Amino acid sequence: MKTLLNIGVSAAILGLFVISCDDNDDYQTIETVDKIKIDSVKIVNDTMDVYTVQSIKTYSTYSSHCEGFYGYDYVHSDNLTRTVTAYKYITNGPCAQGNYTAAGQINFSPQHTGTYTFKFWNGDNNWITKTIVVE
Repeated sequence: MKTLLNIGVSAAILGLFVISCDDNDDYQTIETVDKIKIDSVKIVNDTMDVYTVQSIKTYSTYSSHCEGFYGYDYVHSDNLTRTVTAYKYITNGPCAQGNYTAAGQINFSPQHTGTYTFKFWNGDNNWITKTIVVE
C-alpha cells in the first residue's frame, strides 16, 4: 500500500511539472544582428586615474521597436587606441514603428597611464573620435 501511495504522489508531482512547462509563444525571436551607427558619445570626464572605472555612453537611433541595442565590437588597436562598433538586434514580431534613440554603455577601466583614443563607428568610413587622459 505504501508503494502504491509513493507511486501516486510521484505521478502527481511529475504531472505538475509537465503542466507547468507551458510553451509560451509570447516573445519575439532575434532574426538578425547588424551594425548600427553611433550618433553621439557622452564621456563625463576626459581625465581619470588608473584602475578607476568610467562609464562611456553611446547613443544610436533605431527605426522601429523591433530593433534594439545588442552589443559592441570593442577592439584594442594598440595599447592606447580603441575602436568601437555598435550592433543592433532585429526581431520578427509586430512592433511599434517610428524612430527612437537608445543608449549603450561601456565601462572603461584603464590599466596604464597615457592618452587613450576612442574611435566610434558613425557609418560608412566615418568615426567619432574622443580622447581620455589617464594619469
